[in-house]
Amino acid sequence: MSSALVVVDVQQGMFARPQPLYRGDEILSRIVALLNRARSSGSPVIHIRHAGRAGGALEKGSAGWFHHPMVAPVAGEPIIDKDRSSAFHHTCLHERLIEMAVKRLVLCGMQTEMCVESTCRAAVALDYQVTLVADAHTTYDTAIISAEQIIAHHNRIWQQSFADLATSDRLRI
Repeated sequence: MSSALVVVDVQQGMFARPQPLYRGDEILSRIVALLNRARSSGSPVIHIRHAGRAGGALEKGSAGWFHHPMVAPVAGEPIIDKDRSSAFHHTCLHERLIEMAVKRLVLCGMQTEMCVESTCRAAVALDYQVTLVADAHTTYDTAIISAEQIIAHHNRIWQQSFADLATSDRLRI
């Protein structure tokens, strides 16, 4: 089964906010390792990039909109731009995956409860097999719940409901 690594919204603006990402540097290092593994095995890599609101950290064309330099796309790796939480909503992602004969998506990136979750659910609805990299997605603390709790909660829901979970060190792409 053909698999693709899908890197969701690992953009400079995610690291430039006043509140830090939960284990942001650690997650970034894991995503770099996943990218290296996928590239060396010849698996497709797809980068998702969110265009946020005017004046926001991810405003299209702003410094924050560009991919973090450690995970920047290399030649031939598609970039799918989006302006909603799901990477499938009004984008060409599904068509690109069909063209590449991809049936399994390996998801990592940012923000757990927003774009990673929306992309995961949309992928399942489109009959993709989804593997979430349990230790390679992150978010921010909220006033109600910590980022650590958000991540743990989503990993549990995904695994019990509709996705496979794997840690970055044990994942085969």
